[in-house]
Amino acid sequence: MTTGELSNMHHADPGTRTLTVVRQELSLGAGRDLEFGLELLGRARSGDIGPTLRLYRPAPTVAFGQRDTRLPGFEAAEQACRDNGFEPLVRRAGGRAAAYHQGTLVVDHIEPDADAIAGSKSRFGYFGELFADALRSLGVHAAVGEIPGEYCPGEFSVHGSGPGNPGQVKLVGTAQRVVAGGWLFSSVIVVENSAPIRKVLTDTYAALGLDWDPATAGAVDDLVPGVDVAAVEAALLATYAGHTALEMAPFSGLGA
Repeated sequence: MTTGELSNMHHADPGTRTLTVVRQELSLGAGRDLEFGLELLGRARSGDIGPTLRLYRPAPTVAFGQRDTRLPGFEAAEQACRDNGFEPLVRRAGGRAAAYHQGTLVVDHIEPDADAIAGSKSRFGYFGELFADALRSLGVHAAVGEIPGEYCPGEFSVHGSGPGNPGQVKLVGTAQRVVAGGWLFSSVIVVENSAPIRKVLTDTYAALGLDWDPATAGAVDDLVPGVDVAAVEAALLATYAGHTALEMAPFSGLGA
């Protein structure tokens, strides 16, 4: 991928475009973390902020899709989350239940864009490849595409294998919110401590009556032992820096 491809996707001039990176050191709480991403999208569309990349490690959360709430086992699934120490939430986007905790990295990319809808489909493929590139730099055999039996299945999931696990496991799930004047592309990278995620998803999907293969739930450090969230964040920023100018800024400047 080239800087030109990124600029075409974002309808921006690569010579003037800078992506502001903010690291949120502490979770605001499961619900507030989710809401704040949408608030930033609103501020981008109104011109209050420019292109922004927000990075944070979330509180233990299971984010359900709208379709999950209509299943007869939804209340039991919510209780299964709580029993496992995860807070159940319902996100506005589609898809099925996905779990994350402090061993994951959430990446919210927010852009003001006068023609946000035009690039919505291609964004999934673009960012999938960007995340796969970052993981490959750490030794993961990463690729983009749905794997059989994965949780919250998606055409542009990022999966991988590695020395620690020759099987394919889902590593990155992505979702997008597009509004007139801007978009939010949110991704979750599972980096460390996959066992609690596998357990809560097993109990949750059982309550919902949904089939899946627990072997598809893993983390980067299952594949390349010793990799941690800080290493993945550094690799991701290095990959981003190959496409656009980055500028670090304090999270306090966003007024969460």
